Amino acid sequence: MAAADGPCNIAAALPQLAAQAPDRVAMHCPGSRDGRGLARYDVTLSYGDLDRRSDAIAAGLARNGIVRGSRVVVMVRPSPEFFLLMFALFKAGAVPVLVDPGIDKRALRQCLGEADPQAFIGIPLAVLARRLLRWAPRARTVVTVGRRWFWGGPTLAAIESAGAGAGPQLANTAPDDMAAILFTSGSTGVPKGVVYRHRHFVAQVALLRDAFGIQAGGVDLPTFPPFALFDPALGLVSVIPDMDPTRPAKADPRKLHHAIEKFGVDQLFGSPALMRVLAGHGQPLPTLRRVTSAGAPVPAGVVAKMRELLPGNASFWTPYGATECLPVAVIEGRELEATRLATEQGAGTCVGRPVAPNQVRIIAITDDALPDWSGVQELGPEAIGEITVAGPTATDEYFRRPEATALAKIRERLPDGSERIVHRMGDLGRFDAQGRLWFCGRKSHRVRTPEGNLYTEQVEPVFNTHPEVARTALVGVGEPGRQEAVLCVEMAPHLPRSDHERVLAELRHLANGFVHTARVRHFLVHDGFPVDIRHNAKIGREALATWAAKALKWRR
Repeated sequence: MAAADGPCNIAAALPQLAAQAPDRVAMHCPGSRDGRGLARYDVTLSYGDLDRRSDAIAAGLARNGIVRGSRVVVMVRPSPEFFLLMFALFKAGAVPVLVDPGIDKRALRQCLGEADPQAFIGIPLAVLARRLLRWAPRARTVVTVGRRWFWGGPTLAAIESAGAGAGPQLANTAPDDMAAILFTSGSTGVPKGVVYRHRHFVAQVALLRDAFGIQAGGVDLPTFPPFALFDPALGLVSVIPDMDPTRPAKADPRKLHHAIEKFGVDQLFGSPALMRVLAGHGQPLPTLRRVTSAGAPVPAGVVAKMRELLPGNASFWTPYGATECLPVAVIEGRELEATRLATEQGAGTCVGRPVAPNQVRIIAITDDALPDWSGVQELGPEAIGEITVAGPTATDEYFRRPEATALAKIRERLPDGSERIVHRMGDLGRFDAQGRLWFCGRKSHRVRTPEGNLYTEQVEPVFNTHPEVARTALVGVGEPGRQEAVLCVEMAPHLPRSDHERVLAELRHLANGFVHTARVRHFLVHDGFPVDIRHNAKIGREALATWAAKALKWRR
């Protein structure tokens, strides 16, 4: 959307939808019970409510110095207030800063320090933590969402009341204006602040609509809160689940089923960890027509089980992408199952075909910066290299991280003389002869042995076929180029420890069946892998590598 056609802003769809159908439901927030057993009531917001109340909040924020361009940390749980606040910030042209609150507190403080926000909006606990831990000390404005303590600044309710009746609020934001700073999950290091411009959000809405055939009027259960922000722009009804979004692996499947049945949910988005919860629960999901899972590869067994629970006409999509660029490619469950045998024999995980108009290319593996595309070595079909993507949702920088930006971005001059940014995914993969993209693992997780590289997604699925193994993780111990390959093994729940050595012996035998897995030298049992806070699915291999090095040293 060009600036001349009106503001380029994900919130611009909201007043249009509110004018067309003000009473149409935009969002359901199901009630639950608190620790004292007291019931919370369901909250429903219509498009008219969402538009009018976000206008009031935007106007109230402006009276408190939060205006176009203001960077604003938001630490609010998924709730009606969170979504009202986010749309108010977009309407104001302010820049929300989102960081996963469950990350290491030192990393969290570093992220907030880098963002250097002018304002901090949070629930009472977050406001207290800011005061005690000196988060964002230069923030001039503090707003409490909920009950206010004397140091917590005005409440969001007071902000909304102050702006009531102010009329429509929608800043004339341009495509290249900064829209948000979204910090990565930090699964491979300290999280980085990805700069989203308004054109990135608008392009994401269009790509998601086209990739999955989304039509207005559907009912969505987005268990990853930022995805719920797309729903109003897509004309969907959002149902906000009663769960802790930072712990999808611990979600109560009964509550999810209750929300799905009560509100007639026909679309579901969740991490692989959440899919595992629903698959393990084993109850049919007859109303669902589309399920989407992202954040990490979805185990083939989980895909197969979910498809059993879905109606025959339902689709199960696993989009591939990252905070920096999403979606990049998509694959439907039927095709994913068709590639399952190849995955279990070490081919990697098929992530489907690139989403138009993305241009995805594979380049030679290097850890060096590549400032200009003219110096890049592009690889052909079947060659494993780093995945790169250029397209309308590919972001162009990390906030105040020039070194990280230099390592992840390549400038490319096009035939018409213009330039664009090519994003390096930091993932390794290949294209097959059919034009499908296969994910082979993170570049930083490759194990560099004297005999050559080993890639996590070509090794682990081979061993994950063992029925008494929950999952495995490949790590390298030693200097790159001379590393020893170690397979960390998380056994199936309730497997007696007396059986561990037998299972390890069977895994060693399994390893001899393939050339690349035969190079795995060591097998270690780990009680429970560290995982990322966002999806509970990305394995913390850096921490595992440190643990494995100590375990091998102790053995020797």
